[in-house]
Amino acid sequence: MRAAVSMLRNQFSRMQTEPATLEHLLWEKPTNALPKNRCPETKCIVYRKPDYNLPKCRFMQYRRRFDANKRLGMVSEDGSKMIELSSVTCAAPDMHRFIDQRYCMTSLLDSVKYMNVLKVDKDLHLLPPLAAPGKIIGVQCNYIDSCDERHHCIPREPAFFVKFGTSIIGALDNIRAHDIAKRIDYGCQLAVIMGRHCRHIQPNEAMHHIFGYAVAQDITACDWNALLGGQLMLGKSLDTFCPLGPVIVHKCHVPDVNNLWIKTIVNGEERQTGNTRNMIFKIDFLIHRLSQYITLCPGDIILTGTPAGSGAYRKPSTFLQPGDLIESEIQNLGRMCNQVVNPYA
Repeated sequence: MRAAVSMLRNQFSRMQTEPATLEHLLWEKPTNALPKNRCPETKCIVYRKPDYNLPKCRFMQYRRRFDANKRLGMVSEDGSKMIELSSVTCAAPDMHRFIDQRYCMTSLLDSVKYMNVLKVDKDLHLLPPLAAPGKIIGVQCNYIDSCDERHHCIPREPAFFVKFGTSIIGALDNIRAHDIAKRIDYGCQLAVIMGRHCRHIQPNEAMHHIFGYAVAQDITACDWNALLGGQLMLGKSLDTFCPLGPVIVHKCHVPDVNNLWIKTIVNGEERQTGNTRNMIFKIDFLIHRLSQYITLCPGDIILTGTPAGSGAYRKPSTFLQPGDLIESEIQNLGRMCNQVVNPYA
């Protein structure tokens, strides 16, 4: 995968980073080979259409150099071309408002050939694709291999937690290692972005209420989860503890969300490798279950769990430290690259 805008590139050392091109972060080169060090069950055969360099419904928020205005754009699958929707259409410059507008994606894609397609400027400042969701709801122990790793029984019901919107940062932003958190863990997750209000939704209707998907990292202060009887909300919601991005990919570009590989690389070492087919509770059931109790709104985010490989369950345990570089990747959705820094950096 390659992509994003002026980013830190991991040279597999903990302290050195250097700028790279847009292609580095988001997009994967066409290949039919099994990637090195990837287990056979997560083999990904990637087929590219000839128009993979045309902007698709892969939405990013950004600012231009010397411009304080937030802008909304569509970027191509190879990360080289873009369309600035907020200047050539009636699209709102804010992703949350754009979701509320309920644009027809078929019409939007048909209009691309009449729009001014730009080369992606390396000076663009990439923002979180959704900065102020009403809710961020996660589910614990939702992968079979994760339950095995923790020596937990397969749960009969999903257990949910919340994160606050102030924890969100972008795909290239720094994660702060707060002084009050000594055992900081990671967990790459598929983020579901809701597109419509829903309440009391049945599983067979749930997928119609989704707008799209993104990559997320559920950064957790594990020591806070154990204090005062278990402060799970505080341990999950510290500032910068929810990297999100680099884009939101509309569901029309994700034909099988239940068969996407996920991986996390820390300082060049692959720590997590999994596949969404190993979810215990599928996305339709999670939406159905949540909608029995609360109203899900456009722009709400559901984090669907993380596969095995978290630092707390390695032998020995391996927690994040300032200087670490985390690469989080989900098939077809892109890659994030976040560095852990001390709280005063």
